[in-house]
Amino acid sequence: MEATQVLFWFIAVVTILSAGIVAFSSKLIHSAFALLATLVGFAAFYVYLGADFLAVAQIMIYVGGILILIIFGVMMTHRIYDTSKRTAHNSLILSLLGGAAMAAILGMIIFRSPWTATVFKTLKPTTSMIGTSILTNYLLPFEVISVLLLGALVGAVYLARREEDEE
Repeated sequence: MEATQVLFWFIAVVTILSAGIVAFSSKLIHSAFALLATLVGFAAFYVYLGADFLAVAQIMIYVGGILILIIFGVMMTHRIYDTSKRTAHNSLILSLLGGAAMAAILGMIIFRSPWTATVFKTLKPTTSMIGTSILTNYLLPFEVISVLLLGALVGAVYLARREEDEE
């Protein structure tokens, strides 16, 4: 087995185990930190697929932004010293049955699909192609989305200030 295959399977096992910890951990902070390993594992899969832009976006947006917000939210809503907060698993049997049904469906899809061998192509960076495409062919939608997001940000600040003033 090649070193890249060993690394791939290591990343796959770590990602699956950390996703299991996210789903089944009884401590909320452990789930949040296991989510970090899961999201980094998916970024590594993007690198294996040759999607370097998606890998960096995964790290910056999900790990750098959203996960940090989740961790801060957990730390701010619960006392920092009180790490005994637990999450409730109300219907574990129903969840396991749903997961088993989904695994069976995915297994049928995987084993019944005709897989063809592809020729390995050299990996080229995709960031310059995406950047050129955004700033030439898709410039107008890019600018419309940026103005829309700016409006949403200004509206959120306005609503937060108005609620603050009412108190």
